[in-house]
Amino acid sequence: MVLDGRPRLNLASFVTTRMEPEAEALMQDAATKNAIDMDEYPQTTIMHQRCVNMIGRLFHAPLEPEQEATGTGAIGSSEAIMLAVLAMKWAWKAHRAKKGLPATNPNIVFGSNVQVCWHKACVYFEIEGREGKVSADKLVLTPERAEPLIDENTIGVCCLLGSTFNGEYEDIKGIHDMVVAKNEANDWMVRIHVDAASGGFVAPFLEPDLLWDFRLPNVKSINVSGHKFGLVYAGIGWLLFREKADLHPDLVFHVNYLGGDQASFTLNFSKGAGTIVGQYYQLLRLGKVGYTQIMTNAMSNAQFLRQKLVATGKVDIRDKGNIPLVAWSLKDSSKYTVFDIQDKLRDKNWIVPAYTCPPGAEELAILRVVVKQDFSRDLAETLVDDIVTAMDWLEHHPSQHAAVQGEINEKREAKHAKHTTKLKDVANRIKWAMHVVPSTSLPEDSEHGAAPLLSKHHLFSMKTDPKHRSTGEKTFGVC
Repeated sequence: MVLDGRPRLNLASFVTTRMEPEAEALMQDAATKNAIDMDEYPQTTIMHQRCVNMIGRLFHAPLEPEQEATGTGAIGSSEAIMLAVLAMKWAWKAHRAKKGLPATNPNIVFGSNVQVCWHKACVYFEIEGREGKVSADKLVLTPERAEPLIDENTIGVCCLLGSTFNGEYEDIKGIHDMVVAKNEANDWMVRIHVDAASGGFVAPFLEPDLLWDFRLPNVKSINVSGHKFGLVYAGIGWLLFREKADLHPDLVFHVNYLGGDQASFTLNFSKGAGTIVGQYYQLLRLGKVGYTQIMTNAMSNAQFLRQKLVATGKVDIRDKGNIPLVAWSLKDSSKYTVFDIQDKLRDKNWIVPAYTCPPGAEELAILRVVVKQDFSRDLAETLVDDIVTAMDWLEHHPSQHAAVQGEINEKREAKHAKHTTKLKDVANRIKWAMHVVPSTSLPEDSEHGAAPLLSKHHLFSMKTDPKHRSTGEKTFGVC
């Protein structure tokens, strides 16, 4: 464990790394309790439902004063999203059955910037995922990108309140209004789900007038991560429904082998009670005023970091200032890349992720810093100093990766252009590359002919030096 990175210097993760000692003590006391044992731990169950009620009202669920919200805790937003996708699919199936139509070939629409759990949900639950590609100047889904992807088999559209890549909010109201218009024109039932994993505990406190939640009538479900800006340690997420009717009863199971009848709407069964207690503590301890103060301070520190980076004259800011996050790209990558800066910062124990953007903006590579509660102004100044030092060093020690990247891309494009073989021949060459078809069954120049195929399908890896910088040489293999 001593070889692990330092959590406070891990600026890649959104996950909370600091809580008050009193909260930690309460969470430790609850660590031995299984939250699913509702009959054995009734007070934990009450705290769970109170969290659901508070978050549901925070998101403006249409509830009567004494009415309980519909929702559930989860291990994180990934589990919450899986459950939301199931709820969308079941609602769509019920709507199709009511109209006497087949409920086959469901699809869901989202931007190419979604978190990987959305792709997992599509594979696990046999749903076609339809991606609206983003662009370098607009890294989110827009109404115009989503509209042509929607049809009668669309079970829902996912909107992001805070993209993983640059923290940007999508135009949720614009997408909502477009979907409502299509529903009314075609008698469809396409729902909106808001993935508010990152922004769900930010927007209500910093932009209370922003319309993104249950104030929009076709927003039927929302997930949020308690362990991100909900300020709880890892292992807690929440799924809220607009109203009880939006959760199909077939998805709620009842068990009695733990003592008493218990309703269960989860993918995971056993779950420690500590994070539920931690969320309950934070909601009571901080309230709206406390969360507002913490988020305001984090946004102020993010803006400070953003201004310092801009002052270097070497970066382009890629975030929109929606959440406490700073994302930037290099103006000039001819001598070094964001990946080189990532490596140099790791020498100083900083964990700052560098990555390429999603489909539609693959050529754009950016760095990202998540500004959490314990990221102080002093740390921000030190980080900027280390970034400037890294860029100065790299300026005088050009990266081999950057030097050969242009040549690699040119060769790759040339090989792609030459690749004009027929589909059957392509299949044979892929089999050859995987050592399935004997080499004697291919032309004499099969090795030469397969090279562009391997390149096109990324069946190679780049050799690297000890610093993980590309040498420009390819090692062929199979994925």
